[in-house]
Amino acid sequence: MSQLPVDLFAASGGDVPPPLTGARILTAWSVDPWLAAVIVAIGGLYLYGVSTLTRRGDKWPVGRTVAFVGGGLGTMTVATMSSLGTYDDTLMSVHMIQHMILSMVTPVFLCLGAPVTLALRVLPVKWRKRLVALLHSRFAKLASFPLLTGILFVATPFTLYFTGWYQATLENDYLHEVTHLHFVLVGSLWFWPLLGVDPVPNRLAHPFRLLAIFATLPFHAILGLTIMQDNDLIAASYYNGLNRPWGSSPITDQHAAGGILWGSGDLVGFLVFIVLAVQWAQHSKREAEREDRRLDRLEAEEARRVSSPA
Repeated sequence: MSQLPVDLFAASGGDVPPPLTGARILTAWSVDPWLAAVIVAIGGLYLYGVSTLTRRGDKWPVGRTVAFVGGGLGTMTVATMSSLGTYDDTLMSVHMIQHMILSMVTPVFLCLGAPVTLALRVLPVKWRKRLVALLHSRFAKLASFPLLTGILFVATPFTLYFTGWYQATLENDYLHEVTHLHFVLVGSLWFWPLLGVDPVPNRLAHPFRLLAIFATLPFHAILGLTIMQDNDLIAASYYNGLNRPWGSSPITDQHAAGGILWGSGDLVGFLVFIVLAVQWAQHSKREAEREDRRLDRLEAEEARRVSSPA
């Protein structure tokens, strides 16, 4: 087994972190102050809203808080500040895990947290009316139109990896962070009308939601397979310029990244199917209970009419 240079930073010009070992997967955290401030601010506002409801005696499902703060903001924090964030510009395979979390995992949990519903329950009347007006605006209808958001959701990764966008994010820290937020925003626009419980325009019936999710899955597989089989290195000048003295070659790492995209897309899609199936079953149960109550009222009215004197 070949001996690695003692000073890996010096060997690579100071741009490459140490080898990604099992220990560093757990310990190689790097806090991004700007992104951390955004996450803390959003989480603080959400928890303040929950606290406001609790203080006035109203209830808010614990599951929604766990989903938004833990599942949504938590996975966003892990994706950007753990070893995934530390090595996302060194290994494309690590970047791909980060990409899938930010675009498909974080948005799902955020929408299950129902932040719009929470805002409608705690905002002052003036701001509540403005939010309701926004939800009914042409902008909201366009931003939540499934065909448009689906195209944006599918086109984003193809555009990222087959244009100069990806290399630009590797070379520009500001663009790198903006792209992270872009992943979350696009994923949220796609999943909110499909999985969310918030009042949003263009909400599809459950069968069409399943169909919409199913229609996007092949594109992740196609892109993943394309990257796996492509022997032309993406962002070649950047990765070759790193002179990384450890791990697999850049092209081998790229092929691994394609496999991650292919496999994780199907896995996350399957989990989304489960969430949709549970929501559909719960919706059907509520509809059945509502119909039972309606029939009970009709029977009670009929019984009173029959028993009342002519």
